[in-house]
Amino acid sequence: MHGPAQAGWLLVALCAATGSYCLLRMRSRVEAQRRAAGGEALMGFGMALMALPAAVLAPPRWAWLGYAAVFGAAALRALWAARLNRHHLHHLVGAGAMAYMAVAMTATPAAHAGHGGGGGGGGAPVLTGVLLLYFAGYVLWSGARLLPVPTLATADGGGSGGGGGAVTGWADRTELAMACRLAMGMAMIAMLLTL
Repeated sequence: MHGPAQAGWLLVALCAATGSYCLLRMRSRVEAQRRAAGGEALMGFGMALMALPAAVLAPPRWAWLGYAAVFGAAALRALWAARLNRHHLHHLVGAGAMAYMAVAMTATPAAHAGHGGGGGGGGAPVLTGVLLLYFAGYVLWSGARLLPVPTLATADGGGSGGGGGAVTGWADRTELAMACRLAMGMAMIAMLLTL
């Protein structure tokens, strides 16, 4: 990133933690949530890998091509899934943004050393701007949705499981899933700003 390496490590930690929770969400009893969680886990871990400070890992050009291929395939899968659930349109934009950043890094791999540069830039500034606007709007929208969300509790109202009601497992906590999406949206903005 433009600042110290600590900012890059914080971004890596945030994305890896989000990807890990999304893996946990794949154990949900709700099939649609399991499918969405798989795509979000891929995004979280992919973002963590791409955000590694260059002092630790300066990938060769072919690695960026690999990222572009993986996220291009994820974008195609999200496009196919969007016909059944419009939430996958967000996955399509996210995977497309990751593929775009990987292609930009393929074109200017030296920019990864500073995670972007002031000069030669990688990619079309208009597309970067559009993606930044989209993710800024998404962060504001998902943050606003996160505020009033009631948590699911057991029938006894305590959430402890002692009253015979169904306990919400970690894989089915909607407020945590929304918080992960918010975190990944903010991480995407940080990554796009450095492009």
